[in-house]
Amino acid sequence: MRLVFLGSGAFGLPTLEQIAREHEIAAIVSQPDRPAGRNRRLTPTPIAAWALENLPGVTLMRVESINEPGVVRELRSLEADAWVVIAFGQKLGRSLLEGVFAINLHASLLPRWRGAAPINHAILAGDLETGVSVITLADRMDAGLVLGQSKRTSGPAMTAGELHDALAADGPALVTAVLDEHARGTLASVEQDESLVTLAGKLSKSDGWVDFAATAEECRRRVHGLTPWPGVTVTLAGEPVKLLRVEPIGVESAGVESDQEPGTLIDPAAGAVATGAGTALRLISVQPAGRPAMGWTDFARGRKLSPGMKLESGSQC
Repeated sequence: MRLVFLGSGAFGLPTLEQIAREHEIAAIVSQPDRPAGRNRRLTPTPIAAWALENLPGVTLMRVESINEPGVVRELRSLEADAWVVIAFGQKLGRSLLEGVFAINLHASLLPRWRGAAPINHAILAGDLETGVSVITLADRMDAGLVLGQSKRTSGPAMTAGELHDALAADGPALVTAVLDEHARGTLASVEQDESLVTLAGKLSKSDGWVDFAATAEECRRRVHGLTPWPGVTVTLAGEPVKLLRVEPIGVESAGVESDQEPGTLIDPAAGAVATGAGTALRLISVQPAGRPAMGWTDFARGRKLSPGMKLESGSQC
């Protein structure tokens, strides 16, 4: 098949790599280069960078507005059999999509978690099962017909970054299957049940807090659901520290007393912190400001920590 691929984020890379091996890529469309890093150097999107290195002969369009008339004319003139849209970052208008078979890979089991941050919200909510969906494009965000889904479990140790990579790796097989069924004329679609819709709102740096008065399990969800971005940062002995990986631990094994105030460091060597309802949380890996990530043991070894110290978090919603 002759395809147009529209994407910007790294979530679409595995699928682009796969379909580029199996199909003709007429063009790749991505966002313009943006300033990144400490030097604010103009940097291509992950999709554009991969295309420049691996598909130098394929047209690469880095567009500020996908619905600009000149862009619409150019894309429609390609007469592709299908358009594949993954983490592109712009809404495709009706004039662009009219008469086009266009599909989108979304990182949730729709209609659950429509929106910008489905992976984060799945972990924040404690979902044990998640997956990816291929849908048609619709006027309303992520409301298209479901053309295919694949499911996977999400373990308690998995962070949002790890689940992102796992779901991205699930994308190629599902997208390829949908394209094959479309080519054979056997593709079926299912309407989403609007009564089951949940929304995954966009996250910001201000979301990087944890409430230690919540249970240890709820704290785990928040830390893992916001890792690596925006990240949960706390202050310990005046030093900002990002929590990267944690786990709930039993009250008895942690030596927690029932009257311990949430956020209290109980056992500095073990990284045990009191949380709500008499539960406790073990800090497994952290990242001090301006330093690489490290295990809690290494972090604690270089600092004078004592029982009773408090971990303070930022503003809470």
